[in-house]
Amino acid sequence: MSEFLKGFEDPAAVARYAENPPRYMPGYADVQRMAAILLAEHVPDDGTVLVLGAGGGLEMKVFAEMQPHWRLVGVDPAPEMLKLARATLGPEAPRAEWVEGYIDDAPAGPFDGAACLLTLHFLPAPERLRTLREIRARLTPGAPLVAAHSSFPQAQGLRETWLRRYAAFAIARGADPAQADQAAKAVGANLDLLNPEADADLLREAGFRDVELFYAAFTWRGWVARA
Repeated sequence: MSEFLKGFEDPAAVARYAENPPRYMPGYADVQRMAAILLAEHVPDDGTVLVLGAGGGLEMKVFAEMQPHWRLVGVDPAPEMLKLARATLGPEAPRAEWVEGYIDDAPAGPFDGAACLLTLHFLPAPERLRTLREIRARLTPGAPLVAAHSSFPQAQGLRETWLRRYAAFAIARGADPAQADQAAKAVGANLDLLNPEADADLLREAGFRDVELFYAAFTWRGWVARA
């Protein structure tokens, strides 16, 4: 995890951040729109949403544009990414509160909903479970959580096949082949990835109910669940 976070500390790399997720995650922008729709099913018009892993601010900008009266609390450990998030929100930034840190640094809430996009795959399984429990503890009863991150079959042989597909998609989207291959190797070597069934089970173990898969594309999955 620490190796990946170094990339979020480099101002030059952070400035190019918005270019990379769409190259590696199919339907990246639509996942943000779907997350807003799923949250809005239960978050009131004047509700407050916790966004864990908010650096860059891309999903927060979508949430703010689609729900003009929501309040947003963005949490991220990388100060450069939070700086980018403020800039990304532009005139909507006053509607957001920013917290540098991890879930333990987030306000107690209670929040009307939460989103955690492209973040949980950085955490080892025990810390991922603890983080999910801390998110749930900050939500009102029945509040939704939307989570999406890297999650694909981890059996020997299958894991390698899916990592090759991860790189191949990025190359097809215009990524430099050498960089895409290196990214796939880094993901395989440094992230404690789970298969989709195990990821869904962690949500249930953390106390969430009504766990539903809403997105699946190559090496990515997304779920909505309720506290």
